[in-house]
Formats: sequence, structure tokens, C-alpha cells
Amino acid sequence: MTPAKKTQKQAAKKTAAPVKKAAVKKAAAKKPAAKAAPAKKAAAKKTAAKQAVVAAPAPAAPEQEAHQLRTESEQAELRAALQERLDELVAEQRRYSDSIALAQRERLSDTAGDDQIDSGSKTVEHEHEVAVAGAISERIRQVGHALERLDEGEYGFCEKCGKPIPAARLAAFPSATLCVSCKQLEERR
Repeated sequence: MTPAKKTQKQAAKKTAAPVKKAAVKKAAAKKPAAKAAPAKKAAAKKTAAKQAVVAAPAPAAPEQEAHQLRTESEQAELRAALQERLDELVAEQRRYSDSIALAQRERLSDTAGDDQIDSGSKTVEHEHEVAVAGAISERIRQVGHALERLDEGEYGFCEKCGKPIPAARLAAFPSATLCVSCKQLEERR
């Protein structure tokens, strides 16, 4: 027999043979020793990572950024922009409400001669207008909430984690109440 075949047969005999208690104890003794070395390395990596996190000045930048939004002139600009958006939304909601009311009156007064397709089309249009009006109402609520948070001094900070919301997010969505990571977690649910 070749030496490779002999080692294969010996390995097969060892795996096929019943395991003795002494052998199990030896194997058990070897496993903690093998695990102890990587644990030390992992602990060393964790302490190095903690030191790196402590040494990194990057987390201070968003906090400074949020506090810079709190100056009097910028708060006044934010309040003006939010109030302007609120006024636009209220005017748009009024237009939709008027349109819905007019369509409702027309539908009730002039249904003679309508076939099923016309009736269905009017119903779909009505449902669309109601859905848009509902979305506008939700936006009005969000902007109003942002104005309240601005008055309370909480504007620009996440409602869930308390961390500052980046200025770029607030510029894109001024009524944001959650930071990007909290919003992503909320959307996943």
C-alpha cells in the first residue's frame, strides 16, 4: 500500500472507532485553548476599534452642524420657509376641497344619461382627488409639527435617537423629524 492509502485507512478507523471518554476530555481541553487565542485577538481588535472611535472627531461635526442651525437668523429663515410651505399646502388643500365639492354637486345633479363607463370614470376621479387631499392634509400636519418643534427648540434633532438630523436632509425635507438611519429602520418595518 501507498503511504497516502495507509493514512486514509487509519483516519477511517479513527472516525469509525467508538470515542472514549478520555479522548473527549482531551478534545474538550484543546477546544478552549484554541478559542482563547482568537478571543484575545478579538478583544484587542475591540479595544483598538474603541480607541479609533474615541480619537475620531467626525461625530462632533453633525452636532456642530445642528447647533449652527439654531442661530436667530437661521431660525427665522426656517420659520419663514416652513410657514410659506404651510400656506401653499393650505391653499392647495382648499382648491382640492372646492374641486371635490363641485364634482360631488355635479355628480348628484347631473347623472341622467350617464352610462356605466362615465359613472366609473367620475368615481375614479373623485377617489383620486380625495386621496390627494388626504396626502396634502398629512403634509400640512408634518409642516405644522416641524413649526412646533422649531418653537420648542427641538427642530433639527431626531425624535427617536436624539441625534442631529443632517442639514442636507433638512434642506431636502424641512419637516423631517427622523435622521436617515431611524427613518430607514422605520420604513423596513
